[in-house]
Parts: sequence; C-alpha cells; structure tokens
Amino acid sequence: MDDAQQLIGIIDQFAATRVALYGDLVLDRFILGTPKRISREAPVIILRHEEQQDIPSGGANALANLAALGVQVSVIAAVGDDEPGRALTAALDDRGVDTSRIETVPGYSTPTKVRILGGGPSSLKHQVARYDIEDTLPEEGDWKTSVLNHLREESSRCGALAISDYGYGCVRPGALQHLAQSKSGTPWLCLDSRYRIGRFVGVHGATPNLEELEAHCGRRLRFDSAVATAADELREELGARFVLATRGNHGMTLVEKDHDPHHIPVFGSDQVADVTGAGDTVLAVLTAALAAAAEPVEAAHLANIAAGLVVMKLGTATISAAELRTAITSSEKVE
Repeated sequence: MDDAQQLIGIIDQFAATRVALYGDLVLDRFILGTPKRISREAPVIILRHEEQQDIPSGGANALANLAALGVQVSVIAAVGDDEPGRALTAALDDRGVDTSRIETVPGYSTPTKVRILGGGPSSLKHQVARYDIEDTLPEEGDWKTSVLNHLREESSRCGALAISDYGYGCVRPGALQHLAQSKSGTPWLCLDSRYRIGRFVGVHGATPNLEELEAHCGRRLRFDSAVATAADELREELGARFVLATRGNHGMTLVEKDHDPHHIPVFGSDQVADVTGAGDTVLAVLTAALAAAAEPVEAAHLANIAAGLVVMKLGTATISAAELRTAITSSEKVE
C-alpha cells in the first residue's frame, strides 16, 4: 500500500476528473413534526407539520457524494413527470451535478422513500411511519433510446462510469456489455447492483456488500478466505479486473486479477451510527479515484476510509475531499 501522501495526491486530482453515473435515482423525503395530540379517529399521534427535507438517495446519493468530492459529475438516468422527480433533479442541480441527461418519463413514478418523524421542538426526532412510492420504468420507449445515446456520448468524455442499479429499470446490462466491447476507448465501468450483480458481464469492477455476495454465491461467508473465494468467483464470472466486497465492521476484501486477495481493516471505529447510503459513498469514492488514475488497491483504501467516516453520520450523508484529506493526515497508519 502506498503512503498517505500518494492517497492525498489522488484526492488532489479529483477537481480535474470527470465521472458519469448511470443508474436509478431515488428521493428520500423526511417530513418532520411535533406531537399535537392523539387522534379521535384511530390510536395514532397527530403531528403538527414543521418542515420537509428532500435528500438524494440511491444512485442520486452516489452523485451527491461525487459532487462533494469536487469531481465534475454528470448523470444518465430517468425520473417521472412528477413533483418528486422535479425535486430530485433540483436537489442534484443545487449540488453542482450536470442533470441535462436526465430523461422525464410520463406515467413513471419517481421512487420516493417518505419517512415521517416526530419529536419535541428541542428533542431528537424519531421515525413514526414510512411509506415507499416505487415503480419500474417501461421496457421500451423514447426514454430508453435517449438514455442509451447519452450513455455512449458520456462514456467518451469521462474517466469512469459509476453504475448504480437499484432495480427500477434504468440500468440495462446489455447496454453496458456493448459499451465494454467498444473499440473507441472505454472508461472504468464500476458497478453497484442490489439484486442482479451477476448479469453485468463486461464491467471492470463491482462493489457487492456481504449480503449481496452471499445471495449471489448461495452460501454463508464467515471467514476472510471464504469471502475472497466468492469474490474471485464473481470477478471471473463478470470478466472483471476486480471485485471489492464491503463487509461492515470487518472492513473490505479486494480481489484483483493476477493478485493475492487484499483484506482491508475497517477504518476508524467499528461502532457505527448509521450505515444508510454507505454503499453509495463507496461507489462514488472508488470511481472517482479510478478516474483520477489510482490503482484499484489505492481506490479501495480511499473508499474504505470514506466508508468509515460516513457511517459515523446520521442519515443519508456525503463525504468531502477535505474530510478524506483530514482523515488520512490525522491517521498514524492507513492500512
């Protein structure tokens, strides 16, 4: 592993780096209120509305992380012709993401996770209810042609392409296989797929968490060696250069073609505050580092540091380049 200065040198290249994200966009909506009384209609608390917060989630959280790193970032995706879709696009615009290649699809409902939180004016709000608005993009339509055109255009301009597949239908494995086989020069293709990771033959790297890796291989993975074996099987199946398996408080395991497995201990405390969106942060930092000419092992170490930082924050959160630099310089040893 190269020293801290080399990792900081990679971070310093982020501002000159261009990354695109192809994937499913989700909106996290938080509705906050204070308790008013018990309803006469049902045994539930009535909350007096205080405020609403909209936060990018899913692939949109990876975009927010890329923007926080200072990367030049664009998105290839689709949203519904609805208020959540417009709110999500505006939230990404506000963070400096190029949203000109987001397609609006009539009849499609933008995936939205609505959480209702209640508590006193000076106390911590607690979740009292949640409802999800979920939909799947249609198999065919003008949106699909436009997205594929955007994908070809952006792949020729960026240093890496992050792929965020949450199962809502935007990401098409066949499109990526065609891109990987292109002779015109292909950027790094880095995949995070929730449910169907084995279908994306031709990507260069993948970032399954332990649960996803176990679901794919069909067995429990209790030891470093078992995780490394399953990750390498997935790497060969995809024809990828590497697989980075994230393992919670056990850190990460990197397997690369023609290299021994590399186990990375968790960075910082193993007492986490919130793992929400940590996989999106890993995808963002890994992809940004690869686009900045890092080797996979260097990119994996940076992603591990970012994961250790973001899980100490509550809710869907991001990590900035400055936070990464501070963590590296203040750590006695980066391994």
